[in-house]
Amino acid sequence: MSGAARRPLTALVVDDELPALSEVAYLLERDPRIGEVVTASSGTEALRALEGRAVDVVFSDISMPGLDGMALARVVARFAERPQVVFVTAHDHHAVDAFAVRAVDYVMKPVREDRLAEAVRRAVDAVFPAGAATEPDETVAVELGGVTRFVARGSIRYVEAQGDYARLYTDTGSHLVRTPLGTLEERWSGAGFLRIHRSTLVNLAHVTEVRMSHGRYAVALGDTELPVSRRHAKDLRDTLLGPRRDERG
Repeated sequence: MSGAARRPLTALVVDDELPALSEVAYLLERDPRIGEVVTASSGTEALRALEGRAVDVVFSDISMPGLDGMALARVVARFAERPQVVFVTAHDHHAVDAFAVRAVDYVMKPVREDRLAEAVRRAVDAVFPAGAATEPDETVAVELGGVTRFVARGSIRYVEAQGDYARLYTDTGSHLVRTPLGTLEERWSGAGFLRIHRSTLVNLAHVTEVRMSHGRYAVALGDTELPVSRRHAKDLRDTLLGPRRDERG
């Protein structure tokens, strides 16, 4: 769907604390990309609201009594027409779980209007992906047994550096290409590929879990676990949470 065909979104705001609920609803009502704002003061009330109307995006707190925001997101993920989810929370330690349930953003309290506007942008892009039906996936030429074949970029799970070459890993095997990892990182950064180690580039679309143990991150792609270096952990964190407030201009 083109940008011209985009309609305003219907948003559901969920928070058990009335001041926070009112503030987020107020800011969303000021955003021209939001057409209707519905509110709920609990996860259970949110589910009732979702039964009665089509909602494009849910802005939910996480720590709530009863059905909390993370449990609500897991229920929503099973909907045939799944709303996008944005978490709005005072704590950053749920970020790994937020990635696992495919939240489109993670906004920290107290909420700033510009930060919430960025979350709305991400939600709009998720509801109306630009060129999703018309832009073909890039293909990569690889040699296999003296035969040149073409691998779709979207099928590549991760890439490892091998000197001046790079090895592409798919579900069916691996392929060595005569392209440095840095070149692929630059070329594919807008296609969901993220550098997580000096020798590893990962396709976030294939990541099933983000794990943290003893202060170190790792990403899981099915049965494959890849370590995230300390140097690149910030990039991973910023992808999940957005930049910290003290790092913004």
